[in-house]
Amino acid sequence: MSNKLTSYLESQMKALKLKGVLTHYQEITEKASQNNLSYKEYLSLLFEEELKRKNEGTIRTKINKARFPYIKTLEEFDFSFQPSLREKEIISLSSLDFIEKKENVIFLGPPGVGKTHLSVALGIKACMAKYRVVFITAQKLMEELMLSSRDGSLMDKLLSYSRLNLLIIDELGYMPVSKEQADLLFRLISMRYEKGSIILTSNYNFNEWGEIFSDQVVAAAIIDRLVHHARIFYINGTSYRLKGKLKPENNPLK
Repeated sequence: MSNKLTSYLESQMKALKLKGVLTHYQEITEKASQNNLSYKEYLSLLFEEELKRKNEGTIRTKINKARFPYIKTLEEFDFSFQPSLREKEIISLSSLDFIEKKENVIFLGPPGVGKTHLSVALGIKACMAKYRVVFITAQKLMEELMLSSRDGSLMDKLLSYSRLNLLIIDELGYMPVSKEQADLLFRLISMRYEKGSIILTSNYNFNEWGEIFSDQVVAAAIIDRLVHHARIFYINGTSYRLKGKLKPENNPLK
């Protein structure tokens, strides 16, 4: 292939934004020549590289939009440190059938036991499957809803969160919740009920949620909608962050 023709082809690829083809066409051309591939087989290899590039770009965009605090995977989770969890049940969640079924996943347990790690890992899996995902702390979510309520954009905000395939609400209970905040959270959970999945983490068991919301009625209504179609995991372990840092005799968790 002449230099002039090569330059022309590469300029066309750039104009068409075929970055995957541009990156790999020379090696694929050589491979096609060596293996006497047909034109269709050659084109198939080129298109495969372009699709791979675009898929990777789509996944990166979805992960960025999800606003994860960090990137974690299920493969990195140390199940041996949390024997209260059934590893097979957690791994089965990575099939993401709970999203297809509009089910929720709830992780309850003390701080540091891996609730957020598992939530992020499942969220990453969902992004890789091209679902629409957002990760947000409960406090940040309620602050956003409060601001939207005051500036007249509440319905738009509720609709934006209700359209997600997966909404991850982290750390419910770390901060007290006002009556107005609880009512707004209830509205959002009601809008998503049987329409989209929620992953929620909390360091409080359900019988303590009345204390979080200072209202047993609202707490019961929120729990009712969350757990109706939910997979609930209680993690009764010690904190990863304290792992190896406390002497056994001084460990307050024992």
